[in-house]
Amino acid sequence: MKILYINSLYPPLVKGGAELSLQQIVEGMQTLGHEAVIASLHPEDTPITDKVNDVRVIRVPLKNSYWPYKDIKTSSLSRLSWHIRDRKNTAMGQTLRQILQKERPDLVSCHNLAGWSISVWDQAQAAGIPVVQVLHDFYLLCPNSNMNRGGTPCEKQCLSCQALRSGHTKASNKVSAVVGISQSILNRFLSNGYFAKAKKHVIYNIRNAADAPSGRKRNPGQKLQVGYLGTISKVKGVEWLIHQFQGMDIPASLKIAGTGNEGTIAALRGLAKNSDVEFTGYVQPQQFLEQIDVLVVPSLWEEPLGMVAIEALAAAIPVVTSGKGGLSESVKHEINGLICPPEQPESLAQALICLFQDAELYNRLSAAAPASVSHFLDRDRLISEYDQVYRSVSSSTAFTT
Repeated sequence: MKILYINSLYPPLVKGGAELSLQQIVEGMQTLGHEAVIASLHPEDTPITDKVNDVRVIRVPLKNSYWPYKDIKTSSLSRLSWHIRDRKNTAMGQTLRQILQKERPDLVSCHNLAGWSISVWDQAQAAGIPVVQVLHDFYLLCPNSNMNRGGTPCEKQCLSCQALRSGHTKASNKVSAVVGISQSILNRFLSNGYFAKAKKHVIYNIRNAADAPSGRKRNPGQKLQVGYLGTISKVKGVEWLIHQFQGMDIPASLKIAGTGNEGTIAALRGLAKNSDVEFTGYVQPQQFLEQIDVLVVPSLWEEPLGMVAIEALAAAIPVVTSGKGGLSESVKHEINGLICPPEQPESLAQALICLFQDAELYNRLSAAAPASVSHFLDRDRLISEYDQVYRSVSSSTAFTT
Protein backbone atom coordinates (compact mmCIF):
# COMPACT_ATOMS: atom_id res chain seq x y z
CA MET A 1 0.00 0.00 0.00
CA LYS A 2 1.26 3.49 -0.79
CA ILE A 3 0.45 5.98 1.96
CA LEU A 4 0.81 9.74 1.64
CA TYR A 5 1.26 11.38 5.03
CA ILE A 6 0.38 15.05 5.40
CA ASN A 7 1.68 17.11 8.31
CA SER A 8 2.68 20.73 8.86
CA LEU A 9 6.30 19.79 9.55
CA TYR A 10 8.56 16.75 9.37
CA PRO A 11 12.00 16.18 10.93
CA PRO A 12 14.44 17.77 11.06
CA LEU A 13 11.85 20.58 11.23
CA VAL A 14 10.19 19.86 14.57
CA LYS A 15 7.81 21.99 16.60
CA GLY A 16 6.55 19.39 19.07
CA GLY A 17 5.90 15.75 19.80
CA ALA A 18 3.57 15.23 16.82
CA GLU A 19 6.45 15.31 14.35
CA LEU A 20 8.45 12.77 16.36
CA SER A 21 5.44 10.48 16.76
CA LEU A 22 4.68 10.71 13.05
CA GLN A 23 8.25 9.77 12.20
CA GLN A 24 7.91 6.59 14.26
CA ILE A 25 4.64 5.71 12.52
CA VAL A 26 6.01 6.37 9.04
CA GLU A 27 9.21 4.42 9.51
CA GLY A 28 7.27 1.58 11.12
CA MET A 29 4.93 1.38 8.14
CA GLN A 30 7.91 1.04 5.83
CA THR A 31 9.20 -1.89 7.87
CA LEU A 32 5.87 -3.64 7.17
CA GLY A 33 6.41 -3.21 3.44
CA HIS A 34 4.21 -0.16 2.83
CA GLU A 35 5.54 2.72 0.75
CA ALA A 36 5.42 5.95 2.73
CA VAL A 37 5.73 9.47 1.34
CA ILE A 38 5.53 12.68 3.38
CA ALA A 39 4.04 15.98 2.25
CA SER A 40 5.07 18.77 4.61
CA LEU A 41 5.76 22.51 4.65
CA HIS A 42 9.02 24.45 4.75
CA PRO A 43 9.90 28.14 4.84
CA GLU A 44 11.62 28.24 1.44
CA ASP A 45 10.13 29.59 -1.79
CA THR A 46 10.47 26.45 -3.88
CA PRO A 47 9.58 22.80 -3.29
CA ILE A 48 12.28 20.27 -2.52
CA THR A 49 12.33 16.50 -2.07
CA ASP A 50 14.72 14.82 0.32
CA LYS A 51 14.98 11.64 2.35
CA VAL A 52 14.93 11.12 6.10
CA ASN A 53 15.91 7.58 7.13
CA ASP A 54 14.96 6.26 3.67
CA VAL A 55 11.55 7.99 3.76
CA ARG A 56 10.90 10.39 0.89
CA VAL A 57 9.79 13.84 2.08
CA ILE A 58 8.20 16.40 -0.22
CA ARG A 59 8.59 19.86 1.33
CA VAL A 60 6.53 22.63 -0.24
CA PRO A 61 6.25 26.39 0.37
CA LEU A 62 3.45 27.63 2.59
CA LYS A 63 1.06 29.79 0.59
CA ASN A 64 0.04 32.22 3.29
CA SER A 65 1.17 35.64 4.49
CA TYR A 66 4.05 34.48 6.74
CA TRP A 67 5.85 31.44 8.11
CA PRO A 68 4.40 30.83 11.59
CA TYR A 69 7.07 28.50 12.98
CA LYS A 70 9.66 31.01 14.08
CA ASP A 71 9.80 33.32 17.04
CA ILE A 72 8.65 36.59 15.53
CA LYS A 73 6.00 39.01 16.71
CA THR A 74 3.08 39.62 14.38
CA SER A 75 0.19 42.00 14.75
CA SER A 76 -3.28 40.82 15.70
CA LEU A 77 -4.51 41.85 12.25
CA SER A 78 -1.78 39.80 10.53
CA ARG A 79 -2.59 36.73 12.64
CA LEU A 80 -6.30 37.09 11.91
CA SER A 81 -5.61 37.39 8.19
CA TRP A 82 -3.41 34.28 8.33
CA HIS A 83 -6.10 32.26 10.13
CA ILE A 84 -8.86 33.43 7.79
CA ARG A 85 -6.89 32.12 4.84
CA ASP A 86 -5.99 28.97 6.75
CA ARG A 87 -9.65 28.20 7.39
CA LYS A 88 -9.70 26.68 3.89
CA ASN A 89 -6.54 27.42 1.98
CA THR A 90 -7.45 26.54 -1.59
CA ALA A 91 -3.94 27.41 -2.83
CA MET A 92 -2.51 24.70 -0.58
CA GLY A 93 -5.25 22.40 -1.81
CA GLN A 94 -4.03 22.92 -5.35
CA THR A 95 -0.50 22.11 -4.24
CA LEU A 96 -1.72 18.86 -2.76
CA ARG A 97 -3.73 18.10 -5.90
CA GLN A 98 -0.51 18.14 -7.91
CA ILE A 99 1.17 15.85 -5.39
CA LEU A 100 -1.75 13.39 -5.50
CA GLN A 101 -1.70 13.32 -9.29
CA LYS A 102 2.01 12.55 -9.30
CA GLU A 103 2.20 10.13 -6.36
CA ARG A 104 -1.16 8.34 -6.78
CA PRO A 105 -1.31 7.00 -3.20
CA ASP A 106 -3.78 4.37 -2.04
CA LEU A 107 -4.52 6.30 1.15
CA VAL A 108 -3.93 9.74 2.68
CA SER A 109 -3.05 9.92 6.38
CA CYS A 110 -3.59 13.47 7.68
CA HIS A 111 -1.99 14.66 10.90
CA ASN A 112 -1.50 18.31 11.90
CA LEU A 113 -3.03 20.38 9.10
CA ALA A 114 -2.05 23.90 10.18
CA GLY A 115 -0.96 25.65 6.98
CA TRP A 116 -2.45 22.95 4.76
CA SER A 117 -6.01 23.43 6.07
CA ILE A 118 -8.95 21.11 5.42
CA SER A 119 -8.59 21.76 1.68
CA VAL A 120 -6.59 18.54 1.70
CA TRP A 121 -9.79 16.61 2.49
CA ASP A 122 -11.44 18.13 -0.60
CA GLN A 123 -8.58 17.11 -2.85
CA ALA A 124 -8.42 13.56 -1.52
CA GLN A 125 -12.18 13.20 -1.99
CA ALA A 126 -11.98 14.53 -5.54
CA ALA A 127 -9.28 11.97 -6.30
CA GLY A 128 -11.31 9.15 -4.73
CA ILE A 129 -8.65 8.45 -2.10
CA PRO A 130 -9.73 7.52 1.45
CA VAL A 131 -8.52 9.75 4.30
CA VAL A 132 -7.48 8.85 7.83
CA GLN A 133 -7.32 11.90 10.12
CA VAL A 134 -5.13 11.63 13.23
CA LEU A 135 -5.89 14.07 16.05
CA HIS A 136 -2.72 15.27 17.79
CA ASP A 137 -4.11 18.64 18.92
CA PHE A 138 -7.19 20.87 18.71
CA TYR A 139 -6.35 22.66 15.44
CA LEU A 140 -9.59 21.54 13.76
CA LEU A 141 -11.57 23.13 16.62
CA CYS A 142 -9.32 26.09 17.46
CA PRO A 143 -7.01 28.09 15.17
CA ASN A 144 -4.43 28.27 17.97
CA SER A 145 -4.60 24.46 18.34
CA ASN A 146 -4.74 24.59 22.14
CA MET A 147 -8.30 25.53 23.20
CA ASN A 148 -7.24 28.28 25.59
CA ARG A 149 -7.45 32.05 25.56
CA GLY A 150 -5.03 34.19 27.52
CA GLY A 151 -3.95 31.20 29.59
CA THR A 152 -7.50 30.21 30.50
CA PRO A 153 -8.78 26.88 29.14
CA CYS A 154 -11.84 27.04 26.89
CA GLU A 155 -14.66 24.71 27.87
CA LYS A 156 -16.21 25.21 24.44
CA GLN A 157 -15.48 27.00 21.18
CA CYS A 158 -15.47 30.78 21.49
CA LEU A 159 -17.20 32.89 18.85
CA SER A 160 -14.00 33.52 16.88
CA CYS A 161 -13.22 29.79 16.78
CA GLN A 162 -16.75 29.07 15.64
CA ALA A 163 -16.36 31.59 12.83
CA LEU A 164 -12.93 30.36 11.74
CA ARG A 165 -14.04 26.74 11.91
CA SER A 166 -17.48 27.13 10.35
CA GLY A 167 -18.14 24.29 7.96
CA HIS A 168 -15.46 22.05 9.43
CA THR A 169 -17.98 19.76 11.12
CA LYS A 170 -19.73 18.97 7.84
CA ALA A 171 -16.42 18.75 5.98
CA SER A 172 -15.21 16.09 8.42
CA ASN A 173 -17.70 13.69 6.80
CA LYS A 174 -15.12 13.40 4.01
CA VAL A 175 -12.85 11.49 6.40
CA SER A 176 -13.07 7.68 6.29
CA ALA A 177 -11.50 7.05 9.71
CA VAL A 178 -10.42 9.22 12.62
CA VAL A 179 -7.74 8.35 15.18
CA GLY A 180 -7.40 10.10 18.51
CA ILE A 181 -4.06 9.88 20.32
CA SER A 182 -6.24 9.57 23.44
CA GLN A 183 -9.86 8.83 24.12
CA SER A 184 -10.14 12.30 25.61
CA ILE A 185 -9.18 14.19 22.45
CA LEU A 186 -11.36 11.95 20.30
CA ASN A 187 -14.35 12.54 22.59
CA ARG A 188 -13.78 16.30 22.45
CA PHE A 189 -14.22 16.30 18.69
CA LEU A 190 -17.13 13.86 18.68
CA SER A 191 -18.98 15.98 21.24
CA ASN A 192 -18.66 18.91 18.82
CA GLY A 193 -20.23 16.91 16.00
CA TYR A 194 -17.06 16.06 14.08
CA PHE A 195 -16.42 12.79 12.22
CA ALA A 196 -19.97 11.52 12.64
CA LYS A 197 -19.62 9.07 9.74
CA ALA A 198 -15.98 8.05 10.18
CA LYS A 199 -14.67 4.87 11.75
CA LYS A 200 -13.34 5.83 15.18
CA HIS A 201 -10.15 4.62 16.83
CA VAL A 202 -7.81 5.45 19.69
CA ILE A 203 -4.11 4.76 19.14
CA TYR A 204 -1.74 6.00 21.80
CA ASN A 205 1.55 7.54 20.73
CA ILE A 206 4.73 5.99 22.04
CA ARG A 207 7.97 7.16 23.57
CA ASN A 208 11.30 5.41 23.57
CA ALA A 209 12.50 4.68 27.09
CA ALA A 210 15.50 3.09 28.72
CA ASP A 211 15.12 -0.31 30.34
CA ALA A 212 12.48 0.05 33.03
CA PRO A 213 13.94 0.23 36.55
CA SER A 214 12.49 -1.92 39.29
CA GLY A 215 11.40 1.13 41.25
CA ARG A 216 12.78 3.89 43.44
CA LYS A 217 13.00 3.76 47.21
CA ARG A 218 12.34 6.56 49.63
CA ASN A 219 12.98 6.61 53.34
CA PRO A 220 10.66 8.39 55.81
CA GLY A 221 11.64 12.04 56.26
CA GLN A 222 13.90 12.14 53.18
CA LYS A 223 13.83 15.48 51.33
CA LEU A 224 11.39 15.38 48.42
CA GLN A 225 12.78 16.43 45.05
CA VAL A 226 9.83 17.75 43.02
CA GLY A 227 10.08 18.42 39.29
CA TYR A 228 8.15 20.08 36.47
CA LEU A 229 9.12 19.50 32.84
CA GLY A 230 7.49 21.20 29.86
CA THR A 231 6.33 24.52 28.49
CA ILE A 232 6.24 27.16 31.21
CA SER A 233 2.87 28.88 30.96
CA LYS A 234 -0.24 29.65 32.96
CA VAL A 235 -2.38 27.06 31.19
CA LYS A 236 0.19 24.40 32.10
CA GLY A 237 -0.52 25.09 35.77
CA VAL A 238 2.99 26.23 36.74
CA GLU A 239 1.67 29.15 38.78
CA TRP A 240 -0.64 26.79 40.67
CA LEU A 241 2.30 24.47 41.36
CA ILE A 242 4.51 27.26 42.73
CA HIS A 243 1.75 28.57 45.02
CA GLN A 244 1.11 25.09 46.39
CA PHE A 245 4.80 24.29 46.79
CA GLN A 246 5.41 27.46 48.79
CA GLY A 247 2.63 26.55 51.20
CA MET A 248 4.17 23.20 52.17
CA ASP A 249 6.02 22.85 55.45
CA ILE A 250 8.21 19.88 54.53
CA PRO A 251 11.83 19.49 53.34
CA ALA A 252 11.40 19.77 49.58
CA SER A 253 12.87 21.42 46.49
CA LEU A 254 11.26 22.23 43.15
CA LYS A 255 13.04 22.17 39.79
CA ILE A 256 11.17 23.76 36.88
CA ALA A 257 12.59 22.74 33.51
CA GLY A 258 11.49 24.03 30.13
CA THR A 259 11.06 27.18 28.12
CA GLY A 260 8.28 29.70 27.59
CA ASN A 261 7.45 33.36 27.22
CA GLU A 262 10.19 35.44 28.85
CA GLY A 263 7.67 37.69 30.59
CA THR A 264 5.80 34.73 32.02
CA ILE A 265 8.99 33.13 33.31
CA ALA A 266 10.12 36.40 34.89
CA ALA A 267 6.78 36.75 36.68
CA LEU A 268 6.97 33.17 37.95
CA ARG A 269 10.54 33.69 39.15
CA GLY A 270 9.29 36.64 41.15
CA LEU A 271 6.48 34.53 42.58
CA ALA A 272 8.96 31.83 43.62
CA LYS A 273 11.37 34.24 45.31
CA ASN A 274 12.69 33.20 48.72
CA SER A 275 11.76 29.53 48.24
CA ASP A 276 13.69 26.46 47.13
CA VAL A 277 12.64 26.75 43.48
CA GLU A 278 15.10 26.48 40.60
CA PHE A 279 14.38 27.33 36.95
CA THR A 280 16.77 25.19 34.93
CA GLY A 281 15.78 26.15 31.36
CA TYR A 282 15.84 23.50 28.67
CA VAL A 283 17.18 20.11 29.75
CA GLN A 284 17.34 16.61 28.32
CA PRO A 285 14.29 14.81 29.76
CA GLN A 286 16.10 11.67 30.89
CA GLN A 287 18.81 13.65 32.66
CA PHE A 288 16.19 15.75 34.40
CA LEU A 289 14.15 12.76 35.52
CA GLU A 290 17.22 11.28 37.20
CA GLN A 291 17.32 14.31 39.52
CA ILE A 292 13.76 14.19 40.88
CA ASP A 293 11.56 11.96 43.04
CA VAL A 294 8.18 13.02 41.70
CA LEU A 295 7.01 14.77 38.54
CA VAL A 296 4.12 17.22 38.72
CA VAL A 297 2.00 17.73 35.59
CA PRO A 298 -0.51 20.35 36.76
CA SER A 299 -2.07 21.21 33.38
CA LEU A 300 -5.24 23.30 33.54
CA TRP A 301 -6.19 22.52 29.92
CA GLU A 302 -7.08 19.19 28.38
CA GLU A 303 -3.76 17.67 27.38
CA PRO A 304 -4.18 15.64 24.18
CA LEU A 305 -2.14 12.87 25.85
CA GLY A 306 0.67 14.18 28.05
CA MET A 307 3.75 12.23 27.01
CA VAL A 308 5.92 13.77 29.73
CA ALA A 309 3.89 11.90 32.33
CA ILE A 310 4.43 8.64 30.45
CA GLU A 311 8.19 9.26 30.26
CA ALA A 312 8.32 9.82 34.02
CA LEU A 313 6.27 6.72 34.82
CA ALA A 314 8.48 4.65 32.53
CA ALA A 315 11.41 5.83 34.68
CA ALA A 316 9.60 4.67 37.86
CA ILE A 317 8.81 8.23 38.94
CA PRO A 318 5.32 8.70 40.41
CA VAL A 319 3.33 11.51 38.80
CA VAL A 320 1.12 14.05 40.54
CA THR A 321 -1.24 15.53 37.99
CA SER A 322 -4.46 17.40 37.39
CA GLY A 323 -5.66 14.47 35.29
CA LYS A 324 -6.96 16.83 32.61
CA GLY A 325 -7.55 15.37 29.17
CA GLY A 326 -5.41 12.39 28.23
CA LEU A 327 -3.42 12.56 31.47
CA SER A 328 -6.04 10.44 33.22
CA GLU A 329 -5.44 7.68 30.65
CA SER A 330 -1.86 7.11 31.78
CA VAL A 331 -1.82 8.31 35.39
CA LYS A 332 -4.03 6.19 37.65
CA HIS A 333 -4.84 7.50 41.10
CA GLU A 334 -3.02 5.60 43.87
CA ILE A 335 -1.72 3.08 41.33
CA ASN A 336 1.16 4.94 39.68
CA GLY A 337 0.51 8.50 40.84
CA LEU A 338 -1.99 10.88 42.40
CA ILE A 339 -4.65 12.98 40.67
CA CYS A 340 -5.40 16.46 42.04
CA PRO A 341 -8.38 18.30 40.52
CA PRO A 342 -7.62 21.99 39.87
CA GLU A 343 -11.07 22.74 41.31
CA GLN A 344 -9.55 21.66 44.65
CA PRO A 345 -6.32 23.70 44.56
CA GLU A 346 -5.05 22.52 47.96
CA SER A 347 -5.13 18.92 46.73
CA LEU A 348 -1.79 19.46 44.95
CA ALA A 349 0.13 20.36 48.11
CA GLN A 350 -1.68 17.60 49.99
CA ALA A 351 -0.56 15.02 47.43
CA LEU A 352 3.09 16.07 47.66
CA ILE A 353 2.98 16.09 51.46
CA CYS A 354 1.43 12.62 51.37
CA LEU A 355 4.28 11.29 49.22
CA PHE A 356 6.80 12.85 51.62
CA GLN A 357 5.18 11.42 54.72
CA ASP A 358 4.18 8.02 53.38
CA ALA A 359 7.34 6.36 52.02
CA GLU A 360 5.49 3.07 51.68
CA LEU A 361 2.93 4.67 49.34
CA TYR A 362 5.68 6.34 47.31
CA ASN A 363 7.60 3.09 46.94
CA ARG A 364 4.48 1.22 45.88
CA LEU A 365 3.60 3.81 43.22
CA SER A 366 7.16 3.84 41.95
CA ALA A 367 7.37 0.07 41.68
CA ALA A 368 4.10 -0.10 39.72
CA ALA A 369 4.83 2.80 37.38
CA PRO A 370 6.95 1.22 34.59
CA ALA A 371 4.63 -1.72 33.95
CA SER A 372 1.60 0.58 34.05
CA VAL A 373 2.76 2.38 30.89
CA SER A 374 4.34 -0.50 28.99
CA HIS A 375 1.53 -0.17 26.44
CA PHE A 376 2.74 3.35 25.60
CA LEU A 377 6.29 2.10 24.95
CA ASP A 378 5.38 -0.72 22.60
CA ARG A 379 6.40 0.27 19.06
CA ASP A 380 5.08 -2.98 17.58
CA ARG A 381 1.68 -2.23 19.09
CA LEU A 382 1.63 1.26 17.55
CA ILE A 383 2.57 0.05 14.08
CA SER A 384 0.17 -2.88 14.15
CA GLU A 385 -2.76 -0.71 15.18
CA TYR A 386 -2.14 1.84 12.42
CA ASP A 387 -1.68 -0.95 9.90
CA GLN A 388 -5.08 -2.35 10.85
CA VAL A 389 -6.75 1.06 10.50
CA TYR A 390 -5.16 1.71 7.12
CA ARG A 391 -6.11 -1.70 5.79
CA SER A 392 -9.69 -1.28 7.00
CA VAL A 393 -10.22 1.87 4.92
CA SER A 394 -7.84 1.40 1.97
CA SER A 395 -10.52 -0.05 -0.27
CA SER A 396 -13.13 2.56 0.64
CA THR A 397 -13.59 5.30 -1.95
CA ALA A 398 -17.20 6.27 -1.27
CA PHE A 399 -17.57 9.58 0.57
CA THR A 400 -20.61 11.28 2.05
CA THR A 401 -20.83 15.06 2.01
